[in-house]
Amino acid sequence: MSQTIRYPEIIDIARRDGKVTVEDLATHFGVTLQTIRRDLTDLAEAGRLERVHGGAVLPSGTSNIGYDERRRLNEEAKAAIGRACADAIPNESSVFLNIGTTTEAVARHLLTHRNLLVVTNNMNVATILAGNPDCEVVVTGGALRRSDGGLVGDVATMTIRRFKFDIAVIGCSALDADGDLLDFDMQEVGVTRAIVQHARRVMLVADGSKFQRNAPVRVASLADLDEVITDITPSTRFQNRCRDEGVAVTQAKVDVTKNAAE
Repeated sequence: MSQTIRYPEIIDIARRDGKVTVEDLATHFGVTLQTIRRDLTDLAEAGRLERVHGGAVLPSGTSNIGYDERRRLNEEAKAAIGRACADAIPNESSVFLNIGTTTEAVARHLLTHRNLLVVTNNMNVATILAGNPDCEVVVTGGALRRSDGGLVGDVATMTIRRFKFDIAVIGCSALDADGDLLDFDMQEVGVTRAIVQHARRVMLVADGSKFQRNAPVRVASLADLDEVITDITPSTRFQNRCRDEGVAVTQAKVDVTKNAAE
């Protein structure tokens, strides 16, 4: 198989899984490890991938990928994280769910919860939870961000400040080794600050790809969190920071039976 045929498929796999590894690609294409390393180097030089140890990831850059594409990335991991997070939310709780595809996964696993009050600035979350008759849904209002159905700005922030949530579930676009939560939109800062200040417990839901990305805007830090739920074992540095800040780290178990069957 020629390079020109491999390159698009390598990019597709990276978009689907959030990353690619040299060993997996060599097995997939039936070529040598060195051949795949050259392919990844070429794609990195062309700006289409970013090399990491043992493979490559999508470029971090300073622009976000499309929301529909983000939904498809790491779907099984997000489902597992959503399930683990929902399992930690008791019935009869007041909950805030913010913008993001992983918080949407949490919402899907709240459809059988009872007597919930959910406040959200995520139109997609509101639509999902409309299917639970035992869940009262409050939408914050605010400026609609058409790219992802998020509501941001002063109106959203003022609404959030009227509540005191039992639990806030937040996501982020990127998460660095020092524990800073990063995003692409300055308007996220005020909203996120209001969320963490008006919640008794704050849970971050982030799949493994978030540890490999970058974004320009710092919206919060580990000091604002009580728990991180992810699908990977984070780096030792990150785990040490969590321990220092008293933040629990939960690794969700991903259901691999679907992939195995395929």
